[in-house]
Amino acid sequence: MDEIDVADQVRSGLLAELGDAPLVVDPDVIEAYRVDRATSVVPGRPVALVRARDTADVQAVLRVASRFGVPVVPRGLGTGLSGGSTAIDGCIVLSTEQMRSLSIDAAAMVATVGPGIRNAELKDAAAAAGLWYPPDPSSFEICSVGGNLATNAGGLCCVKYGVTTDYVLGMEVVLADGRAIRLGGRTIKDVAGYDLKRLFVGSEGTLGVITEAVLRLRPPPPPASTVVATFASVADAGRAVTRIVAEVRPAALELMDRAAMAAVEQVQPMGLDPDAAALVLARTDAGGDEADRITVACEAAGAVYVARTDDVDEGELLMGARRMAIPCVERLGTVLIEDVGVPVPRIPELLVAVEAIAARYRTAIPVIGHAGDGNFHPLVTYDPGDAGAAERAAQAFDAVMEAALALGGTITGEHGIGMLKAGHLATQLGSDVMDLTRRVKQALDPDNILNPGKWV
Repeated sequence: MDEIDVADQVRSGLLAELGDAPLVVDPDVIEAYRVDRATSVVPGRPVALVRARDTADVQAVLRVASRFGVPVVPRGLGTGLSGGSTAIDGCIVLSTEQMRSLSIDAAAMVATVGPGIRNAELKDAAAAAGLWYPPDPSSFEICSVGGNLATNAGGLCCVKYGVTTDYVLGMEVVLADGRAIRLGGRTIKDVAGYDLKRLFVGSEGTLGVITEAVLRLRPPPPPASTVVATFASVADAGRAVTRIVAEVRPAALELMDRAAMAAVEQVQPMGLDPDAAALVLARTDAGGDEADRITVACEAAGAVYVARTDDVDEGELLMGARRMAIPCVERLGTVLIEDVGVPVPRIPELLVAVEAIAARYRTAIPVIGHAGDGNFHPLVTYDPGDAGAAERAAQAFDAVMEAALALGGTITGEHGIGMLKAGHLATQLGSDVMDLTRRVKQALDPDNILNPGKWV
């Protein structure tokens, strides 16, 4: 049976199971669902797109896929940065964007959500109930909760408040064979059996499709103060970060280098110092003493300029500049977005290493990062029309990951492996852990139909 016959049978099977409402075969519509924001990853051609409406639709898709041995690529809103939801040839793209249930139990401080709800929508619903959902990726206004769960997304405030997995109480997951299972529940403490829900958080759709999540909420934090400091070198900025974290636990602690600040200034001038080598941006919701200690730490590390504001709107404006950095850098060319992490004391060494790599490969690498937890995004940027530049950028990308690993770090802190880093996972984990990873994958997805090629 040739590929065309299989594709026709898959589409017929989906139509029989689902009807025509969620099924899309129009190539022009499917085109927008082939990629995420990892623009350097080359997508494949799906045989169909299904915009699932509920868990039953997801189950139907996986039953059909299992019957024909066809891969399924789950996706949320396509804001991922590592190619995790990039289509492969012959796959079914399974979109959860229409699975938008949302309810808040204020007394229990719990939200129950579908994967298609945007992070910002969850925050707004929690706020309306007098509560707060802390995980805040920079793309929180446009990314989906399902995608956050699939990548175990972090964000700006995770240095103090933790990442997505820290807020997951329970979930519903559809397995490769179409079975829907529930993991965890609604209680704060639950140690019955293996904590399997954490296995699925961060698995990037390779083990199952999350169709509902029960998430913890918190009381809202106090108003924050913001401290901004500039430095004559990235190493000094890195030393400031290590001093701050040794003293206090800020609500956010971010870093931007000169190139990243310049990219933001080109799009939205905010008066960022063009002569500064780096900027450190800290927020504290623990009162004035903590802001004072952050200021002293920056000055002790050699800050050229330090300022503090207790104005919430002014602080949000500064944090907005940091959130804008990646889309602003993307205007400069094709970007290979690194997502490396190192132990906090090794931050100065990582920043110096990235500077050296940029010089060695004659490639622009603006740097931003969630400095408080050692998670940095060196943005390897090149002109896609220049073949030589593309090759140098690829070499620089690999060199940054190697530098992070040499410093005892990781190749990804929050964006995931996807397709962009699939070839590097074994380098970090080693053969024994990769063997265990493959055994877990084989147990849950024996036919390898769930997002193949993204990890193992």
